[in-house]
Amino acid sequence: MTNSLLKIGVVCGEHSGDSLGAEIIQELKKNKEVKLFGIGGPKLENLGLNSYFDFKELQIMGIVEPLLKYRSLTKRRNELIKNFKKEKIDIFIGIDSPDFNISIHKELKKKDTCKNIQLVSPSVWAWRQNRIKSILRFIDLTLCLFEFEHKFYDEKGHMSAHIGHPFCNIEKISELSVFEKHKLDKEKSYVSVLPGSRESEIKYMLPIYKDFINLHSKVNTNYLYLIPSTNDRLHDEICKIFENNKKVIIKKNSIREFLSISEFSVVTSGTATLESALLGCPPIICYKTNPFNYFIISRMLNVQNVGLPNLLLNKKIFPELIQRDCNFENIAAAAGKIGGIMSNNFEIQNDLRKKLYGIGATNASKLILEL
Repeated sequence: MTNSLLKIGVVCGEHSGDSLGAEIIQELKKNKEVKLFGIGGPKLENLGLNSYFDFKELQIMGIVEPLLKYRSLTKRRNELIKNFKKEKIDIFIGIDSPDFNISIHKELKKKDTCKNIQLVSPSVWAWRQNRIKSILRFIDLTLCLFEFEHKFYDEKGHMSAHIGHPFCNIEKISELSVFEKHKLDKEKSYVSVLPGSRESEIKYMLPIYKDFINLHSKVNTNYLYLIPSTNDRLHDEICKIFENNKKVIIKKNSIREFLSISEFSVVTSGTATLESALLGCPPIICYKTNPFNYFIISRMLNVQNVGLPNLLLNKKIFPELIQRDCNFENIAAAAGKIGGIMSNNFEIQNDLRKKLYGIGATNASKLILEL
């Protein structure tokens, strides 16, 4: 791209994507003057983005929730498309949120408005593989977090690159510093419980985790249960559920700290399962949604394992408890068998870490400029 000023449209609905997008924009700014338009979180906004609306509006999941918010989401998407065309952007970067972003890619590509990039691949390799047709037609470059995604696209003839995952350099935090910061007893044993960061995840997962804690703590009296919260609203909601339970400790923005001192974790399926495994805290991977969501999703799945660590290792190392199997008794039973995984922890961590290294943000920005 020869223009000295790059007008870039971005759409991002998650904090993790906000961090990834900010890395790419920072690298592009080393070579070009960049002006940003669209939606993002605090890190993209710190780089000059003036978001059209709060990026939390895009934090939805499943099948039912998008249907319920279809009209408002469509209105927001049309606003974005209109503004991108008005500003005559050179590049559109859709960050995660694939179902929302694909329509923007499509509309912008109709008139060849700009080059389209998808940062964070849709899970097209796992379910709804018919989406590859739209990806091939409307997206110029997909930047993947995982090598197996890049290989999938290579086989389909789509331009992609394995940018790598931010967790490739993740390290445990000193146990002593965690004990001191949170005033925790070094003589106790700890379990991290990660219900997720969305309201729907809290709704379906936390009651099950509460029952697990009640059951597990009766037999394992030396254990305390650590629940990290991601924001004030969720923190207050979790505190209400565990009111007066002295076995449960709830702190904001403490995921890595809690995982660094925990014997194992109970985690809602997602990125946190990978973080837990890399920190040597074997995750029990759980997932439950409303029956309609699961009925649809389960019939579109093309993979046997749903947990990220198991997908990357291509075998079920860590227990997965999905839908009907996701109950407090099964979680307690899995916890009783976690010791067998812990004996191979170091080897598992190394295997996972090797799979996360990619070309990095610097080289990814060069690919973007070559489009």
